[in-house]
Amino acid sequence: MNGLPAGYTVRSATTDDIDTIAVAINTYTTRLVGEALYPPQYIRGFLTTPGFDLANSCKLVFSPSNSVAGLALVMDIQTPHVQVMGWGVVPEAEQGNGIGSALHSWIEPRSREAIAKAPDDARVFLMQNLFDQDKPGKAFLNQYGYQQTRHFWRMVTALDDTPQPPTWPEGIVVRNVDLRENLEAPSRALDEAFSDHYGHVAGDFEQKLERQRHNLKNDSNYSPDLSFVAMDGDKIAAVCTCSPQSGVDTTTGYVNSLGVLRPWRKRGLGLALLHHAFGVFKQKGKIGAALHVDAQSLTGATRLYEKAGMQVDQLSHEYQLELRPGIDLATTG
Repeated sequence: MNGLPAGYTVRSATTDDIDTIAVAINTYTTRLVGEALYPPQYIRGFLTTPGFDLANSCKLVFSPSNSVAGLALVMDIQTPHVQVMGWGVVPEAEQGNGIGSALHSWIEPRSREAIAKAPDDARVFLMQNLFDQDKPGKAFLNQYGYQQTRHFWRMVTALDDTPQPPTWPEGIVVRNVDLRENLEAPSRALDEAFSDHYGHVAGDFEQKLERQRHNLKNDSNYSPDLSFVAMDGDKIAAVCTCSPQSGVDTTTGYVNSLGVLRPWRKRGLGLALLHHAFGVFKQKGKIGAALHVDAQSLTGATRLYEKAGMQVDQLSHEYQLELRPGIDLATTG
């Protein structure tokens, strides 16, 4: 890694560093948006994802006093290897010391390793996401040639004492599903539902399934009564999966995913599932609900959430650095 200040050191991360990484990431989110967003168990599950080589894909920089002065991560584990996720974090006290540039001198070439694994004619890009409040981060990515490509919202709502009951389209029956025992069918339905959403790339479904099983195994908060499938006869029409907390906020329920398959859209099913989830959140004593959404949703999801009374409370941005031009295999609209 090039350009570290004198006395600073860098090494590959190990599983013994996961708690340290979680603290560094949550310190960053707390500084920018006022809250820790990632429970340590989430960070641990993420960094032990099947196929992810922590030692080869995460670097830690230490100051002369042995405090964390920066971290960088590159994730390229999903076929067809056209989307590479990168992340660099430098504590506020260490900014201006060239550590961000040193981290990027590793992030970019590490990301370029994906090119050899991608289809010959495919576009390959490195993607990083920043909170709107991260002005230095935006300037840094612009300096290195990244282009701002998309905006994302976190939307929230307070839950009334008597949440609006769902109105189900004719023929639709909703039931709970324990994804730890019955994952494949709901997962395939969600993958199909999200195939026309921004950023979706058709990849190896079995790889996706393996990682979802890993996430469920490492999620001590998972509860089957927060996973729903809407059935039309023997066919899955929609799927909604939720968590009993939003980040580390245990008072707010979180909608992980809500997907309605194309034949059942524009019938009120998405809104009914959302109202159903809000009702279950309320039964569990939650005072609010939250989710994240593409602000320019190709399927009109933002209008659905606004109709359910949700409002934007966080804005973040996606930035891309093109590593190789070619045919874009990601859905762009």
